[in-house]
Amino acid sequence: MPAVEIDAQGMHYTPLNRQIREAVTNGATEIVLKNIMGQRFIGDGLTGTATITVEGVPGGDLGMFMKGPTIIVHGNADHAPGNTMDEGLIVIYGSSGDATAHSMRGGKVYVRDDIGYRGGIHMKQYVNKKPVLVVGGEAHAFLGEYMAGGLIILLRLNQNTNMPFAEMGLASGIHGGEIFVRGTVEDWTLGIGSAAREATPEDLASIKPYISEFCEQFGFDPAVIMASSFTRIAPVSARPFANKYTWE
Repeated sequence: MPAVEIDAQGMHYTPLNRQIREAVTNGATEIVLKNIMGQRFIGDGLTGTATITVEGVPGGDLGMFMKGPTIIVHGNADHAPGNTMDEGLIVIYGSSGDATAHSMRGGKVYVRDDIGYRGGIHMKQYVNKKPVLVVGGEAHAFLGEYMAGGLIILLRLNQNTNMPFAEMGLASGIHGGEIFVRGTVEDWTLGIGSAAREATPEDLASIKPYISEFCEQFGFDPAVIMASSFTRIAPVSARPFANKYTWE
């Protein structure tokens, strides 16, 4: 089946998403969305293996509850792409807003440039479902807040690694999963329940496949990135706030 092309200029998100669902139901494996400007909920709840190419800037909750498809965004994205996503791949050739990968429970989100605040908040993992967020640029405060599982990799490719990560609340309340930051992390950035150490060779081997795939998408050299030092942030306890609920 040839690619389905939808011109979304001036279109409300409801009829747009209806057309996308109809195309997938009719067997489309490739959908190209042109002139996207802020339409929300693109790809939400879709299953299968279709590839959706977005030309423009999609609105919030891109790929929410998605299970399987691939979404490629040629532009920036608004808040919460990958929200509660179960399976699939979102590739953003630009930056994305706050709460990127919010509550993500499977699949991968690759952002070439920067993300906003609270990236990866409430990410979770169950059995063989492991969500992965890789960010090529910087992240703002509260990255990985309340993280319960999965993997976040922050590459900071637009920064000299001699400059430490300097955003507050990193991994605040984390009780599962792990975060890798290229370069160093100052202690004051760490949130409640998190601890940092230099990544080991075994750690780096575990994240190399995701960095290689990220580089393949965006044209970076994985060997250069892997030659850098990384810091691993992980929980110190499965119950970081346990003492908040006890009293004498």
